[in-house]
Amino acid sequence: MTERSSVRQAEKSDNDSFFCRVYDVTCMIPRGRITSYGAIARYLGTAGAARMVGWALNSSHSSERFIPAHRVVNRNGMLTGKHHFGNASTMQQLLENEGFTVIDDTVLEFGERFWDPSLEL
Repeated sequence: MTERSSVRQAEKSDNDSFFCRVYDVTCMIPRGRITSYGAIARYLGTAGAARMVGWALNSSHSSERFIPAHRVVNRNGMLTGKHHFGNASTMQQLLENEGFTVIDDTVLEFGERFWDPSLEL
């Protein structure tokens, strides 16, 4: 194994570990609650990695277990990841099934139903 491939393998392992930690936290979001990419990143000690949390959740659909990625939105309550759910309305439908009101791709009860893993776990 060359040094370069060894570095690539270590980076892949780090990403896999990070993605698994994102999935673990996401699975703890209670039904009827919602959080943000940034809140998960802060909880994991990687405050600047909100975008990477999004990448992890975009890949969660291939996981063997159910990851409730629909409960994670951006810091303004917007459904920025909706295109990764098969079609543009699936994420909204999943949230509405849990009692959320979504208008113009934004969760209206975002503040009232926000779940912060740093405070809740």
